[in-house]
Parts: sequence; C-alpha cells; structure tokens
Amino acid sequence: MHRRRFAKIILAVLPFFALSVAGAGNAHAQGTDAAPSAVEQAAPYDDQIVRLAEILGAIHYLRNLCGADEGQAWRERMQQLIDAENPGPVRRARYVDGFNRGYRGYERTHAACTDASRILADRFVREGEEIASQVATRYAN
Repeated sequence: MHRRRFAKIILAVLPFFALSVAGAGNAHAQGTDAAPSAVEQAAPYDDQIVRLAEILGAIHYLRNLCGADEGQAWRERMQQLIDAENPGPVRRARYVDGFNRGYRGYERTHAACTDASRILADRFVREGEEIASQVATRYAN
C-alpha cells in the first residue's frame, strides 16, 4: 500500500536530515570560533520539505475525515521530521505553517468524506513518496 511505503520513505529520510544537520554543525565549529549568524540559513531542500509538510497536513485531515484509524500518525510523522531536521525558529515556522495550511485548506473544502477526498489522499501519498525519495536521493550524500 502507498501509505506504508510513504511512511517507510519518510522514516528512512529522517536520519539523512539529522546527519546533514550534524555534519553542518561540526564543519562550522571546526572552521571558526565566531558566533553563529543571526540570520538563519535555509537548507537547499526547504521548499521540498515545506511542500511535504503541506502534504502531511492534507493527508492527516483527509484520512481522518474518511475514517482511517490512524489517530495522530501523520502529525507525528511531521513532528519526527521537525525533530530530525532540528531547524531554527524561522525554518520551523515555515514547516509548521505548511502542515497547517495543508490541513486547514482541506478542512475548509471537504466537510464530509467523498470519493474525491479519498482520491486526493491517495495522490498526496504518492506525491509525498516522490518528494521524500527525491530529497533522500539528492541530499543524502
């Protein structure tokens, strides 16, 4: 099922984000004793993560609307992504805003589960799989 593969890809991507952040921090610490920059630098994959956050929010809403017995699973995956990435406040806010935008956008337009709701949720799962896979492939090295 697409949902399981998406979850596996997301969970597989998380360590790469953590390694990326840890590696960047170590390189900075070795290179200079200067204070950290007051301006938070965006990661090259931030736009993809924001889109992934929107997708997770939309899936969270739509699947719960349609009776999937997943509880907070998609919100928890979003939190795992944030925890692994450990972004500064500006980037974290972008990720959270993306999740909330995805959730609220479909909350406003889908009051009841319909065939369209189910189709959208499935499409989002596939798009999320693709984004997670692309980010892992491109930025894991």
